[in-house]
Amino acid sequence: SHCKYEQPRHGSLAFLPRKRAARHRGRCKSFPKDNAANPPHLTAFLAYKAGMTHVVRDLDRPGSKVHKKEIVEAATVIEAPPMVIVGVVGYIETPRGQRALTSVWAEHLSDEVKRRFYKSWYRSKKKAFTKYASKYTTDSGKEIASDLERIKKYSSTVRVIAHTQMSKVKIGQKKAHIMEIQVNGGTIAQKVDWAREHFEKTVSVGDVFEKDEVIDVIGVTKGHGVTGVTARWGTKKLPRKTHRGLRKVACIGAWHPARVMYSVARAGQDGYHHRTEVNKKIYRIGSGEDKSNASTEFDLTTKRITPLGGFPHYGEVNEDYVLIKGSCVGVKKRVLTLRKTLRVHTKRSALENVSLKFIDTSSKFGHGRFQTKEEKKAFMGTLKKDLIEA
Repeated sequence: SHCKYEQPRHGSLAFLPRKRAARHRGRCKSFPKDNAANPPHLTAFLAYKAGMTHVVRDLDRPGSKVHKKEIVEAATVIEAPPMVIVGVVGYIETPRGQRALTSVWAEHLSDEVKRRFYKSWYRSKKKAFTKYASKYTTDSGKEIASDLERIKKYSSTVRVIAHTQMSKVKIGQKKAHIMEIQVNGGTIAQKVDWAREHFEKTVSVGDVFEKDEVIDVIGVTKGHGVTGVTARWGTKKLPRKTHRGLRKVACIGAWHPARVMYSVARAGQDGYHHRTEVNKKIYRIGSGEDKSNASTEFDLTTKRITPLGGFPHYGEVNEDYVLIKGSCVGVKKRVLTLRKTLRVHTKRSALENVSLKFIDTSSKFGHGRFQTKEEKKAFMGTLKKDLIEA
């Protein structure tokens, strides 16, 4: 055998148990460290994976063979319509960690977010938050004001409750995704005032992140159902002539201890795991209103980020979007949590100013040759379908 004495194990034990994620939306288990010197700002955002494309840029990396040369890189397009802030939560420190002190919700909530509180919306009486909203009118909102004062007085951490706008993103879902996003910067009172001012208002992805920033992407990976050990753990296949199958682990342990150890590769659930991927560089934050949000200084063609024929399994990107370097977790339409990085980055690659020369918008459904409909029409000329339509 080629590994007669010892070799590294197959698959990491750091990700045990390999089972289906408990929640569909990626959860922020920690937020960046707070700095009171900065103005109040959000630290995370929810967005939807649309698909991938490639970009061309000049590399600025002294010492590299491709320094000052053009390189082609894969990039992921994530659609990020503005989020609506509908509440604020204060947390206090206890000996056992943080505890929620109290929550304050906005007066008016859209049906998108109310759907989140119901199992069956059409069958319900849709009475959620009707009694709570009356707090704003009784005693000229005294109870709401006192709750906000309590948060200012006792809390050590302030988070806003924000939700996505499902009407703006076409993924076949009406129920909004909702999450608590930590507010960093300023004093506690400034944070609460900032949150109160933004009730029922939208925050765009450009207000949270900026170009060339390095962020973390949190989400649930693509599911593969139940798979065997070869695909799930990457173990060696047995020789061809093996009796009773060869995509197996030959020995799953010694006679004693008379049980199978947790560290032995077994078949089971593969994919649909909760994962956090760090250090994703933002190449561009595009505006949904911009008709040329995929143009560059070198490629002046008026074109949007949506490729010809749309993103496969997704459709068109008509809202704001984030273009990040490389791949990220999840299938198309998956909700992703974009979070500000937890570390201070000093590496040259993280601090590099990226200027894109070209963003590809050719069809992703085959061998795309044309960047725009106009370019395709100019090359193909009048087609039979054009005459039928006319």
